Amino acid sequence: MTVDSGFERWLLIRRSRRDASQRAYYLVFTRVGTTSAELAGAAGLRWTIEECFQRAKKELGLDHCEARSWHGWHRHMTLCMAAAAFLARLQASLRRAAFGKPNGTSPPLAA
Repeated sequence: MTVDSGFERWLLIRRSRRDASQRAYYLVFTRVGTTSAELAGAAGLRWTIEECFQRAKKELGLDHCEARSWHGWHRHMTLCMAAAAFLARLQASLRRAAFGKPNGTSPPLAA
């Protein structure tokens, strides 16, 4: 449905790859001409971000703050998010290093 201001409204339904019966629904307000692939990509990023927050809650205690002031809450959130960013960076560099190592079935490197 096109709106006069150069934007469109869409209903995006995203199916889970693991469980075909699980779906997520999004009401989208976007520029005219945005492709469905771009919309699906944005929805996929949202899913990734939510999983990242769930992991931070479980592993770093993101949701265990009982601060009674904004400053205490802000310090707790900042520390948790910095730790999450550090761990994500560490995980990415370890993966990159592991995938770069040749094994017995790897083809020889060209000189």
